[in-house]
Formats: sequence, C-alpha cells, structure tokens
Amino acid sequence: MNLEDINAIKKLLSVPQKIVIVPHKNPDGDAIGSTLALWHYLQNKGQEATVISPNDYPRFLKWMPGNEYILNYEKENRQAKRKINEASLIFTLDFNHLGRVGQMEEPLENSDAEFIMIDHHQEPADYANITYSDVSMSSTCEMVYNFIESLGDTLNITTEIANCLYTGIMTDTGSFEFPSTTSRTHRIVADLIDKGAENAKVHNEVFNTNAPSRLHLLGCALKNLIILEEYKTVYITLSQEELDNNDFKKGDTEGFVNYGLTLGEIVFAVIFIENTEEGIIKISFRSKGDFLVNEFARKHFNGGGHNNAAGGRSNLSLPDTVAYFKSLLENYKKALNS
Repeated sequence: MNLEDINAIKKLLSVPQKIVIVPHKNPDGDAIGSTLALWHYLQNKGQEATVISPNDYPRFLKWMPGNEYILNYEKENRQAKRKINEASLIFTLDFNHLGRVGQMEEPLENSDAEFIMIDHHQEPADYANITYSDVSMSSTCEMVYNFIESLGDTLNITTEIANCLYTGIMTDTGSFEFPSTTSRTHRIVADLIDKGAENAKVHNEVFNTNAPSRLHLLGCALKNLIILEEYKTVYITLSQEELDNNDFKKGDTEGFVNYGLTLGEIVFAVIFIENTEEGIIKISFRSKGDFLVNEFARKHFNGGGHNNAAGGRSNLSLPDTVAYFKSLLENYKKALNS
C-alpha cells in the first residue's frame, strides 16, 4: 500500500463509520478468514462493522470466531440490504469485480459508500476509491495482515484475528505448498502463531471434520478421473445425480481437483461439476509450473484467477463441456509438454 492510501484509510477510520465487509460468492477459507479478521479488527477499533456474505459457505469454515455474526444475503436479504444502504464505507475482499457477488451486485453498485478493495487476483476493476491489489500475494489474508501492519496496529492482532488470518493463508497456499508461499508468508504465519493462532486446531477444523458422505463423493470423483497422457492432463467429472446420491453439501468438493496433480507427470488438472439449479457446469483448473490456467479459464470458460489456480463455468451440458475442453487441448500440447 502506498503512503497516500494509508493516510486516506487512517483518516476514514479516525471517525465513526458504518462499515460493510463483503467476500465473493461461494466464499472459501481466504474469503471468510479475511473478512472475519478485518471485522474483528474494526470492531476492536470501535467501528460498527458487518460482514455480509453473498450466499452460504462450507460447514468446515463455520467454526471461525465471529461466524455467527455474518449475514447471509440470500437468507437475510432485508437486513443485509439495509446494512448496505446505511454503509458509509464498504470493504470488498478476495475479489476485484462486483460481478463476483451474485445478487449483491446491484445494491453495491447503487451504494453511495466509499469502497476499499483488498485482493490478490488479476485485472482488478476500478470501482473502489482505494485499491490494494497485489497478484504476488499468497492470499487476501496475508494482505489484511499487511493492511493492519501499515496502520501500525500489529500489536492489536488478537487470537481471534490470528486464527482467521491463519485459516485463509493456510487454505489459499494449499497448506503452504503453492509457489505464492514466500519467506514473508512464513514470517507472517510465525507472528500469527505467536499472537495465538492455533495452527493444529485450524488444520483439524478445516481438513479433519469430514462426513462419510464427503469421502464417498471423493471416491466417486476419483473413480471418474480420466488421464490424457499426451497432454499431461487429468480431468474429473461429477454429475448432479452423483452429487445427490452422495448427499452433497456446499464445500464438499473443495480440493478434489488437486488430486490430479499428485500424479507425477501431470501438469494440468480440471474438475467439472454439474449444477442443475444454476444451469451451469462449474469448473476448477489447477496447474504446475508455467502453464497459466487463469489465461485458459478467461479465454475459454468465462473465468479467471491465479497463474496456477483458476475457475470458470460453462452453459453447455456436462458431456458437451468436456468434449469442448478436450478439443482445446491440441492447441496447448506444446505448452503442456514443455
């Protein structure tokens, strides 16, 4: 963050504000962790703050301190709209385009509040008054730590804030495996542990609270895994029927796509998940090395994200989406095998 932005934020927070904090639709660990961490920080500074999630999120994130105060826009629409209308300051975290918030897009666009964006994805839109965007960051939670540090307040990071930030950094770095994990990331994590982050508990809450149905669904997904050796690619499909037969709950497929990359020669892994309620196929892309899945997702599947982790969607049927995907691979054969 530059000095001008830091001073502007300090001025904004020097007086009482009505603040709304928003993650993206279908929020993950980094989105919920960063918004709750910022919520705790602002509450402790005496500000009136509310986190409004566009929709529900996985049960393995609902242990985080402050979770019970998050408003679900879909289920608590009237109260959430009132908070947005009353807001003088709105933070948007872990996304950089208002199209990522689903039904919340219109009320946010119509808001007279000042906006502050904190995000690490590529190609940020220009809706915010203050934009803190850095694609080199491991996570938005790492950026929230930097945000607090830039305001001179790291001594005020509580155990609650530390646990929330640790969760987002851990999940968005693939438990510190992804290339975006830097020495700075580890130094921040060390400081969070010193400030009370319970690293073993966080890991257990996120990864070791499976229902039997999720493991059955994982078995189904792995059974559906297809290897395309000539393209060093694997893909997984999950139909709506398979989801229903395994009592699918939001978040149950989190991490499934990563299993493909555990195969030695594979550099590109994809999962296609049918969602008949929304009428789309949801797609997650992962890669190793220099194959840029964000560009692939943006060009072909209305998506985007990071160099090695991205998402997209298709309006075709599941078989037609897979067929289209396979038809594209010949154009990328050299890049996938380089």
